[in-house]
Amino acid sequence: MIEKYRFETRRKVINNPKVVSFSWLKSQKLDDVRRLLKEQLLKRFLEMKGNIYPYLIWVFYTNLKFEGNNLVSHVKGVDIEITHEVWAVVTVLKYTGLRINKGNIGVVEDFNKIQYYKSCLKNPHAQVRTCSVGGLKLNERLLALNVTWILTPRGSNHFVLSEEDLVYIYCIMSKIKINWIHIIKEHMQKSTRLSDYHYPYANLISKFLNCFEVNLEDETFELVKSTFEVNNGSLSKMGFTKINGRWVSKDGEHGGSSSGFHAEHGEEDQEAVEGVDMDVPDEEQPVTNFGVGTSAGHQGNRTPSMSSFESYMVNKLEGFAENQRNLHDLCVTNFQNFDNRFQSMNTRFQTLDEQIEVVQNHLFELQYGRED
Repeated sequence: MIEKYRFETRRKVINNPKVVSFSWLKSQKLDDVRRLLKEQLLKRFLEMKGNIYPYLIWVFYTNLKFEGNNLVSHVKGVDIEITHEVWAVVTVLKYTGLRINKGNIGVVEDFNKIQYYKSCLKNPHAQVRTCSVGGLKLNERLLALNVTWILTPRGSNHFVLSEEDLVYIYCIMSKIKINWIHIIKEHMQKSTRLSDYHYPYANLISKFLNCFEVNLEDETFELVKSTFEVNNGSLSKMGFTKINGRWVSKDGEHGGSSSGFHAEHGEEDQEAVEGVDMDVPDEEQPVTNFGVGTSAGHQGNRTPSMSSFESYMVNKLEGFAENQRNLHDLCVTNFQNFDNRFQSMNTRFQTLDEQIEVVQNHLFELQYGRED
């Protein structure tokens, strides 16, 4: 385990945690999104803040195993078994709802990726080359942010939406309950199995450490920064502006949502402190950098605007990279299934060999008995 920690786990980046405040959503009259997320019981999970312990998070992932429906790990002499009861205490999430993953998208009835994506666009008649977040209506864009940055966070490629991302958004908008515990555990498993995945859920794991009373004294920690919070600046960078107390698209297109809800009126505007763009790649960096060999980058240097052709090529490349990751993930899953089947067959052959040996011994005893 020490070798795994030094040469594998320790070299991987921990995703910066993102935070969505439900009081901020309410203050900005984004009640549609607030209600939809609350109905999925995601309030506590999305609002998680506090100290983050990067070294212990690396240890947690180094020792992480999956036993049945539970996560099991070992940190600083403490055995950690995260049961459904622990999930309920820490996150309020329940092990109920649709268990969605790459292999069973069909469990969501009447879902069509392209048709649904077009229904989420400010301009539903726009030509679709790739399912990107750029043209989404306000509510869908905010839900996409929650999915790609917090619920199933990745290290890069937040601009292109996978089929899974769109299914999650569709279910949230349609008030279809999702088994988020199952999805979070699946995402954790991918991060330990696939080399290009960052380690997710720094906030959540730190809460688990507190729940199991792991000794955190003298441990290096980081505090969730205000720049990690979704706020007015985030919406502005996404291409929305505030007019008469409501957020609308800067390009003049209708920035509303197909959710069917209506925002509340009459509340005083409450401006949040502006922060970094939640969609800007140069924000991606480790929670902390303790000589891991990964660069934190230069946050002050902004990449110049790209031409339409450059943006198109970047989107194509990002889509290709996402497809490659999905194909790799599918291949790994299939090979694991083959391996499990071969192991099962091997066990059966061993059992058969034992039964043959018993029969041979019995025949030998009968033959030996007749000779006597």
